[in-house]
Amino acid sequence: MQAHPLRLSPGDDLRAAIEHALRGLRAHAAFVIQGIGSLNVAQLRYAGVDSPTELRGDLEILTLAGSVSPDGAHLHMSVSDAQGRVSGGHVASGCVVRTTAEILLVLLPAHRFSREPDAGTGFNELVIRPDTR
Repeated sequence: MQAHPLRLSPGDDLRAAIEHALRGLRAHAAFVIQGIGSLNVAQLRYAGVDSPTELRGDLEILTLAGSVSPDGAHLHMSVSDAQGRVSGGHVASGCVVRTTAEILLVLLPAHRFSREPDAGTGFNELVIRPDTR
């Protein structure tokens, strides 16, 4: 494993920046181990719901974790609002960093991740293969 800390800046799209980091590192498999920071927009898709819900305001990232492949990321996040209410779900595009986001991306150089259709779930799911390069 290779640890690669990231610091995102105001206005960055959280998901896009993580996916871009993987491509920039020419990696094929990674996990986001944790993330903290703040957002002014969160796009979270709740369990069993097809479309993301947009949350706006001063939001704190409490947890952020997931897998990242060249095909995209599968991330889950919990955020709290200014009243301390917590929401969590699947991270969609459009989560906008407010002040900073500090993320620990762990590269797995011995593996290759992809997302492929799974007949059992109906979704593109993570496929893990050894990296034989």
